[in-house]
Amino acid sequence: MTEYFTVENEEGDRIDRYLAEEMPERSRSYLQKLIKEQYIKVNNKPVKANYRLVLGDRVEVCIPEAKEPDIEPENIPLDILYEDEDVIVVNKPKQMVVHPAPGHYSGTLVNALMYHCGNELSGINGTSRPGIVHRIDMDTTGSLIICKNDMAHQSLAVQLKEHSSINRIYEAIVHGNIKEEEGTVNAPIGRHPTDRKKMSIHAKNARNAITHYKVLKRFGDYTYIQCKLETGRTHQIRVHMASIGHPLLGDQVYGPKKCPFPKLVGQTLHAKTLGFIHPRTNEYIEVNAPLPDYFLNLLEKLN
Repeated sequence: MTEYFTVENEEGDRIDRYLAEEMPERSRSYLQKLIKEQYIKVNNKPVKANYRLVLGDRVEVCIPEAKEPDIEPENIPLDILYEDEDVIVVNKPKQMVVHPAPGHYSGTLVNALMYHCGNELSGINGTSRPGIVHRIDMDTTGSLIICKNDMAHQSLAVQLKEHSSINRIYEAIVHGNIKEEEGTVNAPIGRHPTDRKKMSIHAKNARNAITHYKVLKRFGDYTYIQCKLETGRTHQIRVHMASIGHPLLGDQVYGPKKCPFPKLVGQTLHAKTLGFIHPRTNEYIEVNAPLPDYFLNLLEKLN
């Protein structure tokens, strides 16, 4: 399959970023892979991922046929919150990586899904990410939607991009006592200028990011909050809460290096509510993932 685009008002934009916006059903990393393998050309010539577009450029994207995944299915139990012929919503546990990557080729959510769903997973994002339309961090728990076919994948990708009908609400525990009862952090997020593993509100090529937060309970040195995403950037809640002086408890990337609770692994962040428009029925569906034991135990200690 080949698609064509003509650059009309995105002059100066990187080609990988431009295509990620134009083709929300494809992940940026997958598009970068296609660029590297010369499946994407500008004015009939191969380019690199950092190529800056010029007005009038004609972009040709050739999508190769999907190959059979070489990922090994693994009989890993899944906490299924909702499932039908098109989508499945799971409650992801802590320390589970969503898709295979260097250092994590087994024990991932995709390995478990391959066992549970067999061949019934969308192939849009390539063989290493069958069904994956969005993800949450390894140490973030909670609701995650997976697509069983390309129709569902395309629909959910658009909903996630526009955030028009997607409802994503997280719960977290942060350092410090937040003064106000609720508030909004409106600060663009992009790749950190010096540490490429981190995101930052001080990035040169940042993208619009908005997080609404509300206090659920105060514990003196800590605050239990709810966060509603208006956008969905990488590490968005972690970066935004750290930017206002309230990093997530346990987040050693954006918060204190030493955690006051030694047994806590990673940030205290849970994707509780996930609402979406069903790609086939157009009905609104909402699922809620119960708080994991570690989170409940922390709340009990803080009480």
